[in-house]
Amino acid sequence: MSEKIYQRLRDELIAIDEDGLYKRERIITSPQSSQIQVIRDGETVNIINLCANNYLGLADNPDIIAAAKATMDSHGFGMASVRFICGTQDLHRELEQRIADFLDMDDALLFAAAFDANGGVFEPLLTAEDAIISDSLNHASIIDGIRLCKAKRYRFANNDMADLEAKLQAAQAENPRSIIIATDGVFSMDGYIANIPDLRRLADQYDALLMVDDCHSTGILGAEGKGTAAHYGLQADIITGTLGKSLGGAAGGFVAAAQPVIDMLRQRARPYLFSNALPPMLIGGALKAIEITRHGDHLREKLHANAGHFRKGLSEAGFTLLDGEHPIIPVMLGDAKLAQALANRLYELGVYVTGFFYPVVPQGKARIRVQMSAALDTDQLDQAIAAFTQAGKELGILT
Repeated sequence: MSEKIYQRLRDELIAIDEDGLYKRERIITSPQSSQIQVIRDGETVNIINLCANNYLGLADNPDIIAAAKATMDSHGFGMASVRFICGTQDLHRELEQRIADFLDMDDALLFAAAFDANGGVFEPLLTAEDAIISDSLNHASIIDGIRLCKAKRYRFANNDMADLEAKLQAAQAENPRSIIIATDGVFSMDGYIANIPDLRRLADQYDALLMVDDCHSTGILGAEGKGTAAHYGLQADIITGTLGKSLGGAAGGFVAAAQPVIDMLRQRARPYLFSNALPPMLIGGALKAIEITRHGDHLREKLHANAGHFRKGLSEAGFTLLDGEHPIIPVMLGDAKLAQALANRLYELGVYVTGFFYPVVPQGKARIRVQMSAALDTDQLDQAIAAFTQAGKELGILT
């Protein structure tokens, strides 16, 4: 046993805590919803939830829960295997085909998590003969996935189309076999939407594929909730997404694309080949969630109305918000300790939010990331606005 390793870790953890960067988890004793039960100071209390990815409010939907239970009864608890050995049920292919139809793609492939989908999408498609050009603020899973492949890497400034074109020209000068442009559909820390029209135009101009991570877009943006490209009436070439946010909020990820892409991923994507198949109840619930989502215009309307109401309330109170049309609403504070203090005080006042700070966001850009849900009602939003205002005044954020 090497005690010096443990002591080094203890010292680093103390430093993290002193810098206001230590992450602490809170215990929830109820289903995920607009109002949840938590253990606070040893007691179970009800609290308004403003920091889940439960955009359409489907995480506790009774029809989805019933579908998951029925699927467990008919298809068992778990697969105890990876897909290509003996882990593929009829339900897995049904969900993949349902996702592909939903997103107007040839086919789709399921992964244990969206992180795995992004981690597995690049290496099977690209070698040292190829190039990948990635937005500088892409999700960590895209960054890690790119690191696993041997393609020549380029990074363009966030949503900067002039810089992207310069990187495309630099890549073409190296005469690559193929080029992929990778971007988040929605940049989740800032809540704004990628410039898909220009990304699509440049991808076509330079004979590149456009890959979009739609984890914070599927179910929310575009006709039927088809995602970011559909929001602009366009189509991406590769879409990665999740079953863990709008589509029921459980777990699992996917890649949807043209048939040759999916076929190659099925042969060579390591997170797919070496991870257990998704359990049947998740598949059953996801199938029902997609059905609800495609007919969920009323949920999307409520979601965006809630976001507008909350933005207006916090802006009028004097908070600094980042502009945007997405239901992610960043409340900018700058200092990590202040973000922690505001989140803690709001928790005491009955509002569950989380402070975000380095390394999740850049130094000096700490914030509270508020996330709206269609399940929230106006009274809950007004209570939360009042709590933000009270806490902001107490902490000197507001005058």
